[in-house]
Amino acid sequence: MAEIVLYMSVSLDGYVAGPDDSVDAPMGIGGFRLFNWLDRRNDPGPSGQVYAEAMATRAVISGRRTYELAGRWQGDHHDGVPIFVLTHDVPEEAPPGSVRYVTDAAECAAQARAAAGDGTVLVHGAGAAQALLRAGELDEMELHVVPVLLGAGRRLFDHLPAEVVELEPVRQLTTPEVTHLHYRVHHP
Repeated sequence: MAEIVLYMSVSLDGYVAGPDDSVDAPMGIGGFRLFNWLDRRNDPGPSGQVYAEAMATRAVISGRRTYELAGRWQGDHHDGVPIFVLTHDVPEEAPPGSVRYVTDAAECAAQARAAAGDGTVLVHGAGAAQALLRAGELDEMELHVVPVLLGAGRRLFDHLPAEVVELEPVRQLTTPEVTHLHYRVHHP
């Protein structure tokens, strides 16, 4: 069965976007700093390894906000893999490319797992990550922790219930630009 893995860049103080994120400023003020490590995505070494793993995934789950702020990836996140957008409201217009809108986190996970087969499902977006975690459907997290404090913005884990979620460290890869931390989520 496919593993569902969150891949997110995050500041040391837990933000995935700076303040005032919008369509015109998708990462908010200072938020694009979280992606400087991608300048080394094609190099040998930790960042290249992690980026290659993300691009080898066989399906994508995205939150609606992330999907919209990313320009809908023009209907193709990478190589035509199916994209499942977790949303509260399904728009009337047909989605582009391989995109499907899904309103239930467990159903979204089931569809993405089926589409990925024995591969991995990549998750983008704080809202999607939180919904999948609450539904018990998030298997692992690959957090790209950037040594910067944004001070405000959109936090990765801001709206979770007050309960302990145990994580098992799987891997830590460090460069001067970023520390890639990989965790397995333990479900009760």
